[in-house]
Amino acid sequence: MRIPAHSVCTAIRDDIVAGVYERGSRLTEELLARRYGVSRVPVREALRTLEAEGFVVTRRHAGACVAEPTEQEAADLLEMRTLLEPLGASRAAQRRTEAHLKVLRGLVRLGQERARRGSSEDLRSLGGWFHETLAQASGSHALTSTLTQLRHKIAWMYAVEAPANPVESWAEHGAIVDAVARGDGDRARSLTALHTERSSTAHRLRFAGGERQDRVRTSQHVVNMSGPRH
Repeated sequence: MRIPAHSVCTAIRDDIVAGVYERGSRLTEELLARRYGVSRVPVREALRTLEAEGFVVTRRHAGACVAEPTEQEAADLLEMRTLLEPLGASRAAQRRTEAHLKVLRGLVRLGQERARRGSSEDLRSLGGWFHETLAQASGSHALTSTLTQLRHKIAWMYAVEAPANPVESWAEHGAIVDAVARGDGDRARSLTALHTERSSTAHRLRFAGGERQDRVRTSQHVVNMSGPRH
């Protein structure tokens, strides 16, 4: 059975984010098709999509390669998130459904419970689900899609430290949901802006200091910078 191109795209993107493919490494259609058990057609389509998203670049004489982001490009992503997530929360306060609220409240309860227990293993994934659901509650496909792409790229470029006080972090999530439930867009926006700004301090560039050497391009030239592999 032929695998849809969007499934191949997701698989390649996930592997890029996970570090399976190094920054700057070649992505040949033949090898990718063999790895994912598909023909070269969906691989070609997936590479075009990933290039549009910024994960892949096409180079003369080399073909498709994993992109090599600059520190400034990575910083821009965090800034975009601090602008767009509060907007999404504000829209969610006006457009959320009862189903959205049910999921958000359930995630907050679970997150607060795990935070109190000191069980941090799945808090990161719970936080991701929370912010994804909050974005979906905005009722804007374009905004949700943009925020999803931002989260993927931030996960690729940054290692995120566990919050120093996860109980406080999940209390902030709960306050955001309360504002969304009341339809208070201004408060939802301000609470999310504060929460996003605080969480951004826990982000550390994967390629800006550490154990291994990566080639990271700058706006003028290519330089060697070290970074931990995750």
